[in-house]
Amino acid sequence: MIELGEHCDTHIVPRLQRVIDGQDTAGITKLTKWKGGGGFRYYRLAPSLLKQDRWGQWVINREYNPEMLAEAICKLEGFSYAPSADLYWQHGHSSECDFIYVTTQTLGAEQLRALAEEVGPQRSLLVCCAAFRGNADQFANLTVKKIPKMVLQKCEWSHDDYSLNVENLPQAPRPEPGVPRQQALFGGDEG
Repeated sequence: MIELGEHCDTHIVPRLQRVIDGQDTAGITKLTKWKGGGGFRYYRLAPSLLKQDRWGQWVINREYNPEMLAEAICKLEGFSYAPSADLYWQHGHSSECDFIYVTTQTLGAEQLRALAEEVGPQRSLLVCCAAFRGNADQFANLTVKKIPKMVLQKCEWSHDDYSLNVENLPQAPRPEPGVPRQQALFGGDEG
């Protein structure tokens, strides 16, 4: 199902919950003699990551705070979002020694050199920034990408079907005894 608006919280989620709990006695539930069971996932769409400025140039949407931006870029690049409390440049990882750093800054040659030294020869770092100056190829342990360009390259243009791949979703946590199902599924009163 895809729904927009407040009726998702006021009508859709409660109805799905009644169907799962076996308390719905109308519509398709009645026709199929459904007795309950199953589950559902509830996702909210984030705002568009990029938007065009008044000159038609693609820029990062101001609705994204630094954490949202880092998490979105990690997902796009196939990294697990796991920001380090100690290392400002570790926003996520794809392996034990491959990391990602996301910033809206323009990085200069000295900043890239300092990053390369701190990362060291045993690790690699994907640096996603608004822009950079200098030759990033001189650092064997860094890969540098410009955020607007890298995001646009991942976009799918002119498709008839933009199906959401939901084959391997992570398992939802099992509710603890005594915790209402709604709270366990959604982490509180919000959907």
